Formats: sequence, C-alpha cells, structure tokens
Amino acid sequence: MPISYKKLWKILIDLKMKKTDLLLKANISTNVLAKLGKDEAVSLESLEKICQALNCNIGDIIDFLPEPEILKEIK
Repeated sequence: MPISYKKLWKILIDLKMKKTDLLLKANISTNVLAKLGKDEAVSLESLEKICQALNCNIGDIIDFLPEPEILKEIK
C-alpha cells in the first residue's frame, strides 16, 4: 500500500521547522529522513519518535493511499 508523508511536511512548514530540525529533535537517522522524503516505509519506532517530537499522533503525519489497481476498478 503506497504511503504519503505530505501531512508531516505540512506540519514542519506550519512549525517553521526544517527537515534537519526534525532529524535532531526526533533523534532519527539521515537514512530515515531520506526514506520519508521518498514516501518509503520506515519503522514504527521512527514514526513514534517523530510523533513524540512533534506532539502528534501517527495519523497526523502519514496517509495510506489506495493501490493504483483499486483506483482503476473504481473508475
């Protein structure tokens, strides 16, 4: 299932934070940050660290998108 972290980037913009600020505040690796930037899966532990750093819930930072095949069936 495709993942989107657009909500996370919006929160960072609203908080006037840079990605490097998130890296330091959440104590995540550059590897995790790179995966987030590519909308790739990261560990639940990393997502938990981000949520704690931003004082939010997981649903505030991530969306699960429908598979392209499912979208074709709907049309």
